[in-house]
Amino acid sequence: MMSDNLYHVHIQKLCAMLRIGELIDAPEAVSGGFLHRMYSITTSQGKYAIKALNPQIMQRPDAMQNFIRSERIAERAANHVPALPALQSDGVWMHEIDDQFYLVFPWVDGKCLKPSEVEDVHCGEIGSILADIHSMDFSGLGLSHEVSHSALIDWDEYAQKGQENHALWANQLLPMRDSLYAWNALAHQAEQFLAVDQVISHRDLDPKNVMWHLDKPILIDWESAGSINPMQDLVETALYWSEDEHGTMNRDRFIGFIQSYKQKIGVIQTDWRKVLEYGFTGKLGWLEYNLKRSLRIACSDEEEQKMGTAQVIETIHGICRYADGIPEIECWLRKI
Repeated sequence: MMSDNLYHVHIQKLCAMLRIGELIDAPEAVSGGFLHRMYSITTSQGKYAIKALNPQIMQRPDAMQNFIRSERIAERAANHVPALPALQSDGVWMHEIDDQFYLVFPWVDGKCLKPSEVEDVHCGEIGSILADIHSMDFSGLGLSHEVSHSALIDWDEYAQKGQENHALWANQLLPMRDSLYAWNALAHQAEQFLAVDQVISHRDLDPKNVMWHLDKPILIDWESAGSINPMQDLVETALYWSEDEHGTMNRDRFIGFIQSYKQKIGVIQTDWRKVLEYGFTGKLGWLEYNLKRSLRIACSDEEEQKMGTAQVIETIHGICRYADGIPEIECWLRKI
């Protein structure tokens, strides 16, 4: 990625392009998740959040269309739920300066909750909002309900490359290859069952993507928005909001989330074991992506490579916890 100084030059041009005023202070780097760089700026017209999109991601053939699709979804969703879409200029969300792409958002004075700060009331509110999203009419946006099929990943190759590069995670990945292949196969089989029923949703509505202002939620970062099985989305999101800082599940928060969703949706009939097995898909995909970053196969700079390594280690632990917890979570779901 570029230096902060070059981003600052771009942001000055961006302000002029979007006619959002002149910079009053230097852009300030802020926390913005695991994929992109975020800056806060103050101009003569107000305060804004600038997302500098990861160049590696933007090289993907479908990246541009994915971002455009996600912002169209966010804009439509904002009519019914507290969503925060990017600002448009002349009908365009995505802005390019010297081959670097940006999204610009109004600044939100709020905070994302840490796992230790999440309470039952938050779970209930997000469960209800998720039901609203699943019930929305997104027709007219030209969205496809096609399912992106889960890949069968070559874990042996990553384990070998990890050993060759003396990666910090190499000795963790090597002995769990059989489990990874087994989980990958379960997810692939479950996909055939769940692909029939699809809705449009945020698809990554965890606590880091919800800001709270005066105890009211604002849904941010719609980058992953698209088609998903509603029960898969429900369970994954309920799990996000039910984990403590150590990854331990809070049963009451989980059940409260599901019950709040059911109050709006009604009776739910599904194969919960298949839903939970399909839950491996996103986790394994995230693990592979970070293996590539850690091994510099898909990586912009040293900072991103280090982040990839840290995420590999964290994700390995997370997947193992998830696998161990499936029987208990399935039991909770059957009793709701």
